[in-house]
Amino acid sequence: MIYYKTNDNWFGDLRHLAKSWTMVRIMRSVVFIGVYAAIVCLTIEWLDLGRYVDLNTSVFSLLGVILSILLVFRTNSAYDRWWEARKQWGALVNNTRNLAIYVHSMFPQDNTDIRRVMGKHISNFCLALVEHLREGTKLDQLIYLTDEDRAEYAAKAHVPNHIALQIFQRLAEAHRNGEINEGDYINIKAQHQSLLDILGACERIKKTPIPFSYAVYLKIFITAYAVLLPFALVNTFHLMSIPLSMFIFFALLGVELLGEEIEDPFGLDCNDLPTGDMAQTIRGNVFEILESRHPVESRERELYEKVF
Repeated sequence: MIYYKTNDNWFGDLRHLAKSWTMVRIMRSVVFIGVYAAIVCLTIEWLDLGRYVDLNTSVFSLLGVILSILLVFRTNSAYDRWWEARKQWGALVNNTRNLAIYVHSMFPQDNTDIRRVMGKHISNFCLALVEHLREGTKLDQLIYLTDEDRAEYAAKAHVPNHIALQIFQRLAEAHRNGEINEGDYINIKAQHQSLLDILGACERIKKTPIPFSYAVYLKIFITAYAVLLPFALVNTFHLMSIPLSMFIFFALLGVELLGEEIEDPFGLDCNDLPTGDMAQTIRGNVFEILESRHPVESRERELYEKVF
């Protein structure tokens, strides 16, 4: 995610946007279309081929409306995925705090072992989930692991799921031993279940992209529209068709690529969610509740800093 101050610096925002990888991809494609449009328009103008190229611009207006409707659906679908992921991680922040508060309140004050173990497992669940939703859990990102823990986690294909199992096993053991009563056990079990619910929801978003046929069809439509557009404009606008073709293609392709960027909100693109930063926030909150540790003070972010 790019940190910026909303409605604070219009020209600064535009200047930084021009440096993003998505905008670089867009501008490269726009330049290519500009060169193509220049070749088409100059050839038609110099060889006086305009009478052979007589495309009705109203047809392209109609196609533009159809394409705009498809792009709106594409963008809304991508944003819905991004916002759903943000809501799930917001729920994870709240539920881990609730789980830590339950643990701290239900167990005896002198039982520091359970607080340390639960703080470690809750934090590691979130830290493991970050990379699980990217390229796979990295054990060096987890905290307070013993050699036994590393060997155990290395043998697991789904580390967050195993950590959730460890949390529940410790709670079930405490219930069997009479450390917590039936009512407390039922209440805390609901908080634990929410971890798996959030995990499943994030995996659903990650593993269910926009349907392949729809995504490819839209790219073909945009490409065909851009290729034919100079032929439709040249008789009316002549050489001005070149910048017009570039601008129209810039608008259409920009919407498509921006939707493509936020379609998977758990990655490392500029506009993806800062899940790693949120996991560290959870870690600080949990240990502050369970062990009264003050969380590490976060430094003031620089404008347009990328946060992952």
